[in-house]
Formats: sequence, C-alpha cells, structure tokens
Amino acid sequence: MTSAFASPPGAASAVPGTPAVRAERVSKVYGDGDAAVHALRGVDVAFASGAFTAIMGPSGSGKSTLLHCLAGLDTVGAGRIVLGDTDLGQLNDRRLTLLRRERVGFVFQAFNLLPTLTAEQNILLPLQLAGRKADRAWFDRVVDVVGLRDRLAHRPSELSGGQQQRVACARALVSRPDVIFADEPTGNLDSASGAEVLAFLRSSVREMGQTIVMVTHDPVAASYADRVVFLRDGVIVTELADPTPASVLDRLAALEG
Repeated sequence: MTSAFASPPGAASAVPGTPAVRAERVSKVYGDGDAAVHALRGVDVAFASGAFTAIMGPSGSGKSTLLHCLAGLDTVGAGRIVLGDTDLGQLNDRRLTLLRRERVGFVFQAFNLLPTLTAEQNILLPLQLAGRKADRAWFDRVVDVVGLRDRLAHRPSELSGGQQQRVACARALVSRPDVIFADEPTGNLDSASGAEVLAFLRSSVREMGQTIVMVTHDPVAASYADRVVFLRDGVIVTELADPTPASVLDRLAALEG
C-alpha cells in the first residue's frame, strides 16, 4: 500500500485532556441469524479534545461503522456513545438532529456542495439552516486557514477538487463544532489536492484547537494525525502515537498478515 501524498512537516503530540467523544463497550450488529454481521464488538475508545486521531484497519474491520456511531449517524446495538458529557443514546430524534447540527462537523469523500451556491454561501449554509448569525471574525479566520480567500465568489464547478474539499472543511468548521468527523476525506482527490486538505485539517488542530476523528486507508494520510487507532474484526487491537507513514504501514501489515 503506497501513497503519493507529501508527508506533514512534523506532527504535534496529542493534547491531553477530557475526551471530546468516547465509545463505551459499543457493539453493532447488522442482520439476524446466520446472516448477522458483527461490525463492532465491545469497542472502548476515547478521542482527546484538540487532537487529530485517525481510525484505520483492514476492509470490513468496522472503522466506518465506528465513525458513524460516534457522529450520531448510526445507532449502537449495545454500549453507549458520549459526546462531551452527552449520552447520544438518551436523545430523541429531534435533539439528536440538533446536536449533529450544532456540535458536530462532517467531511466526507463526496464534497456535498450545492452547485448553485458560491463557496462562501456553501460555507455559511449550516448556520443559515440553523438560524444562526455568522461570526464574521471566525469566518474570516476559517477562510484564511483554508486558503480560499480569492475563491469565495466561485461556484463548485469553478473550483478544483482540492478546493471543493477545503470548502467542505471550512463549512464543517464555521459552526465551531466540538468534533469534526472525516470519512476518507481525500478519497476522491489526486495526491496534491489530498495533501492540501490534510495540511488544512492538521492546521485546524494546531492553530484553532479543533478536534478531528478521521477514517482513512492511507498510511501517509494517517501520518498527519497525532494518533492512529487500529481495528480488526470490530475490535480495537492496537494504537500508534506520533505516526509516520512507515510505522503505520508496518502496523497495517501486521494486522493483515
């Protein structure tokens, strides 16, 4: 497994503190009987505030299922997900929708930008949907970190893939969420664009104190994180601090061997 993404200019150590989100003895089963698939099996893991954590594992290991449960996009079969001090399992649908809107940001492989809106309008859309007024000082800071000041009036069709994904990242940041969840955010990008997005995510942690949890299959993408958590067959089997592409690749090889 190789990648052409450039390695980061040195990754910071994880910031200690109260977890931004955690899974406690979480299990998830799809289907019944002989067709049942045990996606997660009693997962216990915490993600530090102000840190960048990657989740990795072989295909079918449960990494995307874990991310979706952490983000409140999927329910757990057993155990619980706690965002800050809020148990997601105790929320009804309306309160869970509000929590996802106000406290969680999402960046996915598909950019999910509205083609008729400019970059600025796409970035501000979540605030408008929530009926919240934009903090212009914060908006300006996010735009400067994302590096798209001269592209705000452009529509998605006028932007490169990397620029579109950076707009999606800015959209996730503008509401100041507790956690940003990223599912293969560089999966649709070429090497140079992927490196741009990863550098931006890294900067948002270092410069803005953001918390990011990212699923990726790429060892170099994971090396931008402070910590990598590895799953196999729905169980967390190991983790790695201060990852490098080589150390991540070695750990993946051991899991798949």
